[in-house]
Amino acid sequence: MINSGDTAWILVSTALVMMMTAPGLAFFYGGLVRRKNVLATMMQSFFVLCLISIQWILWGYSLSFGPDKGHLIGSLAWFGLKGVGMAPNPDYASTIPHLLFMVYQMMFAVITPGLITGAFAERMKFSTYAVFTLLWATLVYDPICHWVWGAGGWLRNKGALDFAGGTVVHISSGISALVCALILGKRRGYGREPMPPHNLPLTILGAALLWFGWFGFNAGSALAANELAVSAFIATNTAAAAAALTWMLIEWRITGKPTLLGGATGAVAGLVAITPAAGFVSPISAIAIGVAVAFVCYMAVAVIKLKLLYDDSLDAFGVHGVGGTVGALAVGLFAQKAINASGNNGLFFGNPAQLGTQAIGVLATMAYAVAVTFVILKALDATIGLRVADEDEVMGLDITQHEESAYTLLD
Repeated sequence: MINSGDTAWILVSTALVMMMTAPGLAFFYGGLVRRKNVLATMMQSFFVLCLISIQWILWGYSLSFGPDKGHLIGSLAWFGLKGVGMAPNPDYASTIPHLLFMVYQMMFAVITPGLITGAFAERMKFSTYAVFTLLWATLVYDPICHWVWGAGGWLRNKGALDFAGGTVVHISSGISALVCALILGKRRGYGREPMPPHNLPLTILGAALLWFGWFGFNAGSALAANELAVSAFIATNTAAAAAALTWMLIEWRITGKPTLLGGATGAVAGLVAITPAAGFVSPISAIAIGVAVAFVCYMAVAVIKLKLLYDDSLDAFGVHGVGGTVGALAVGLFAQKAINASGNNGLFFGNPAQLGTQAIGVLATMAYAVAVTFVILKALDATIGLRVADEDEVMGLDITQHEESAYTLLD
């Protein structure tokens, strides 16, 4: 039966998750690039909202959540939302309309390829970005989504736990982002000339909107206005706060000063790590996860990336790929059936096997995303090309790709 309270909460959560992409991610990434690329970067977040909203209606939802085919993919039986109506689907949510579950999941499908843009910021052709996004969403996101969340998916059947998208969203996008950064190569001048964020107030605004919207992302994944949503809400805020504080303390200790950018990056890392765990862990465990992910992601962003010299422009891999991995494995440590009876206990609560199951989910997601992303990029490079021309990159993507300028100075 339809529950009006649950329906209202998931409607609100859907809007919150939509806000994470545009304006949240758009502002966050837009402030981090140079001023000549801010509109092009924000355009990528706005465009993905439009493109995947249509893809999801036509075939994306059916491939992700439709009737199972071999535990690997959904069929096209729900193409164009055929058979998806107002009656609940008990395989996914028994107290809200099936159509509402569909559009809620749409917003997850929207933001996931949007996260990848941070890795190739300031150098990919917009036309290539459009084709890449459509192919990646169909060939990478939709199958992994079915594995983990779809009725009959093999990782779901195996008992892998992912409350709101550690593997489905963050590991899939983060590891794909690394592949993009490596294949596209570095930005012109990377490592030789400074490339600081052009507008940190824009970035902190984006980070705050992401944090706000993340309550819909995680607490909304309870799919009901109930005690589990409350628990996930608290865990989300707790991990974000712990990670932001830890990141700033690390900076303070190493460089002598905490930074706003560090705090914002730490908060996002904490939100990423708690995403798969939010519905399975206590507030104390959320603090531990937040502290741990801040240390690990700081090392990935401030140490490992600089030593290996790959140009993950806005740290999509360093925060989402690494943070998502920390969070997915943390479920295998901290999960408690006392928090969520439909889950399992983790290692610290008497069930070491859950950590192994989580590791299988992480490795399978990484391997598949790397392989398919590599093939997509190589195919596009051989046909329409990946990067803008050198002179276009120097001039900036705002002008060369969109004939617009973010800042106009008047006499």
